[in-house]
Amino acid sequence: MNPSIVRTAAVILAFLASSLFTCASAQSLRCKGDLAQIGNSKGTILQKCGEPVMKDNFCKPAQETVAGAPVVSGNNTNVTNITVNSCVPVEEWTYNPGYGQFMTMLLFEGGSLKSIRYGERVTR
Repeated sequence: MNPSIVRTAAVILAFLASSLFTCASAQSLRCKGDLAQIGNSKGTILQKCGEPVMKDNFCKPAQETVAGAPVVSGNNTNVTNITVNSCVPVEEWTYNPGYGQFMTMLLFEGGSLKSIRYGERVTR
């Protein structure tokens, strides 16, 4: 077989494998030989990863439409919908995995891990 074709196939396979790994890494975080995954509780994450370097709390705006009580006016019955603005408590934990790695932010809603995102590379 032609060495050029073999080399090209190896490069393509390596690229595809790294692409698959990148997609999977957004759904989990390796901590002390264990995996923290979407859906884990804050307690589970603390047990697996330890204390984060920073915790931030904020309110994620949410709207809910609630049907009001029916109002009878003559032969007509009307229901007024009420839009309620509320707040969903969100907590973001930041982990510093070490030099050369990416800062990692874990977003919690309702006490469970909803997303994992990566920030800047640690250079110090």
